[in-house]
Amino acid sequence: MGIFKRIKTITKAELNGLLDGIEDPIAMLNEYSREMEQEIVKGQKALARQIFVEKKQAALILETKALVDKRTRQAKLAIDQGEDAMARLAVQEKLTHEKQLELYQEQLAAIQGQTQILIEKLDELKDTYNLLQHKKILLASRANVAQSMKQIQNTTVSFQTDTIARGVARAEERILFMEAEAQAGNQFSTPLAQFDAAYSSYVNEDELNQELEKLKNEKVADL
Repeated sequence: MGIFKRIKTITKAELNGLLDGIEDPIAMLNEYSREMEQEIVKGQKALARQIFVEKKQAALILETKALVDKRTRQAKLAIDQGEDAMARLAVQEKLTHEKQLELYQEQLAAIQGQTQILIEKLDELKDTYNLLQHKKILLASRANVAQSMKQIQNTTVSFQTDTIARGVARAEERILFMEAEAQAGNQFSTPLAQFDAAYSSYVNEDELNQELEKLKNEKVADL
């Protein structure tokens, strides 16, 4: 493949790759597929023209055979009628048509050989195209897997250690703050409880005098 052909192929592959949204290797395969499809279309058109020429040649042979048979009948008829000059002319045309017939048959054989070669080349091209399609499917699958693995690796790398460490530190700091809040709440509630206990055990002067007076009265009653 010449350098200009390679540049043309790469350029077409890149343009079609942009349209197809496919990675470069797959775009190249797609471009080769397109080129092969175009070659197959050209080959089919060439084969159609070749078959047309072959049919025309076969029709020409049939027409020439008919002329040979006709001139043969005319020569025999002229001989039967004693018309030697007419017979001579018919035989001359008969021989001319026979030579033409021989040439036409040789040409038909050559045309048929070319047609067979064209059919074989076209079949070979189709087989290569089908093989390329199967290989393209396999390579596309491999490319997708490779791309997925690449994305996974990129995603894994994006989780930096420093980011994770900072997140853990923030979580630890939040937990310590929650623990401090809980401890502060306990420290605040304990003195209140002690104060309440002390307050509940405190006896004022009136309660004391009343209790003493009650005991004195009970003692007088006992006497």
